[in-house]
Amino acid sequence: MVNRLVDATSPYLRQHADNPVDWWEWCPQAFVEAARRDVPVLLSVGYAACHWCHVMAHETFDNPVLAAQMNDGFVCIKVDREERPDIDAVYLGATIAMTGQGGWPMTCFLTAAAEPFYCGTYFPPRPRHGQPGFGELLTAISQTWNERPDEVGRVAEQVRGQLTQAAAGLPAATTSVDAGLARVAVAALIADEDRVHGGLGRAPKFPPSSTMLALLRHDERVGSPAAVDVVVRAAEAMARGGIYDQLAGGFARYAVDEAWVVPHFEKMLYDNALLLRCYAQLARRDSQGLAGRVCEQTVAFLDEALGTPGGGFASSLDADAGGVEGATYVWTPAQLIDILGPVDGAWAAAVFGVTTIGTFEAGESTLQLAHDPDDPERFGRVVAALRTARDRRPQPARDDKVVTVWNALAITALVEAGVGLNRPEWVVRAARCADVLLDGHLVGGEVRRVSLNGTVGTPAGMLDDHAALVVALLSLFCATGEDRWCVAAIGVLDRAIDSFADVAEPGSWFDAPAGGGLIVRPRDPADGATPAGASLMAEALLMASMLSGPDTAGGYAELGAQTLARAAVLLAKAPRAAGHWLAVVEAQLAGPMHVTASSAAKLALARRLAPGCAVVTAAAAVGLAADELADQPADTVLVCRGTTCSLPLADPDEIRREFGNFRPS
Repeated sequence: MVNRLVDATSPYLRQHADNPVDWWEWCPQAFVEAARRDVPVLLSVGYAACHWCHVMAHETFDNPVLAAQMNDGFVCIKVDREERPDIDAVYLGATIAMTGQGGWPMTCFLTAAAEPFYCGTYFPPRPRHGQPGFGELLTAISQTWNERPDEVGRVAEQVRGQLTQAAAGLPAATTSVDAGLARVAVAALIADEDRVHGGLGRAPKFPPSSTMLALLRHDERVGSPAAVDVVVRAAEAMARGGIYDQLAGGFARYAVDEAWVVPHFEKMLYDNALLLRCYAQLARRDSQGLAGRVCEQTVAFLDEALGTPGGGFASSLDADAGGVEGATYVWTPAQLIDILGPVDGAWAAAVFGVTTIGTFEAGESTLQLAHDPDDPERFGRVVAALRTARDRRPQPARDDKVVTVWNALAITALVEAGVGLNRPEWVVRAARCADVLLDGHLVGGEVRRVSLNGTVGTPAGMLDDHAALVVALLSLFCATGEDRWCVAAIGVLDRAIDSFADVAEPGSWFDAPAGGGLIVRPRDPADGATPAGASLMAEALLMASMLSGPDTAGGYAELGAQTLARAAVLLAKAPRAAGHWLAVVEAQLAGPMHVTASSAAKLALARRLAPGCAVVTAAAAVGLAADELADQPADTVLVCRGTTCSLPLADPDEIRREFGNFRPS
């Protein structure tokens, strides 16, 4: 048996290199082999930090009997969904179409033409809770394949038709994306708040990062205390809850309960990048409050837990440690007393909500900030002692691959936090990460999706990789005034337009490049755990329309408007699936706002006073849309909204008034 996964650029695939399963990576040769043997393809999709992926690996893929059955009857393909989101999107759509739900590990059975005919998620090794055992499932699939091939073909054709229809994209807009639609979407989001526990909806609770950013921008534009209150309550509930690491910073992927107490313990780069951006904008309103502390700790978490030697950021920390979910992070009162002594141990149990009953499993508790500590110095000593003790426990594994889009999200967050909170070292850290992407992930001018230990992978960059990278580079240009960031951004943007735009439907975007060998070319415009590629593209085009030269700015603005127009149906009918869209819409409705300053002092003032949706640059920066800005009077600020600019402003009070509702601390 050939070990095809040992040199993969995906740590997730490498985790399976020692399985007795004859795994293939996704490649045309695997399907040729399936056709030659006349057997189905067994496609298994997961990711490194996934708890149930590990469970199925240990129970099933390490089982020599089940592995032999897989090898005898199937060509088995293993895919890292984070490395190949295009493959994941296609077969997740098939799984949802067949079962009504999807998740990981994802298990799909395909024809040699890559058409799915049976899909599911986790299957136990033996029958359990009404689910068939995996061996029984394999036997049934093989029997159907051999005895009822017409049924396999009929199902495969039907599912392919459903996938093709789902990949058609959003229809042309019939409703204007205007202030009225934004107001309706915001009202729906406010109404969906869990007023008891904070956040949106019910369990499981995911951090509503993009929605929080959109609500803050809505308040900046029109003044909406109700919108801000939703953000403040969610931010505080998450930062005090078990979803947040009270000892070292960093957010887990989601909470399994309504009150943010018990997380699904994996920590993802993208969640922490998106949340850093939100908390940084919130901290600008109260830099001494909880949001500022979360920003400090989240930046430290990114560097200490996810920083790679080259300067990029790793993808995630595992949910498991030593084979046990959450083992690193949970405590009992007795453990606290053993480490801290009876007095401090009891005090820490009260502060962190650690009880004898427990909030997790087997009498163990996650740490929450149940009460504000009455003695900050004592709190610091307790946290340091607990963290030292925790560091001696088994630690979660890390997925070291560097993903372009998630690193780009981190760059944008670090830049906005660094500029907004006057932490220039964070901007320097963002630039270091950007150099990693430009030096390693741009190959012959083409964006690649991932690298591992400095070696770039073969998977092509997706739409979200390109668009997020453009936003990150333009953010760095605004913060530093260095031309190279703007030049690189425009180059990536133009390539993205050439590679992903649907020429038949202006403003509609494919998520994957053409020629990927998939049965459909995926496109999903809805924002999920991360912003959709199309909504990131809308943001990239909006920024480029303000920062590129006069020959290209208008074209970017028009394409951006066409892209935003396609989001109307999502904003009207499903605003929770359009959080990043709404954030970009709010920036568009605010002008879009481009602020220039003609001195270092006024630039610092403008950055402190301008709303988060504004693009703020030095007047001398290249790529300005209007030539007359180069003649801006000394020591002034100019506030342009769309094609209309204010008079040059020198008085701080006048500048503050020009920005409207936003009031930083």
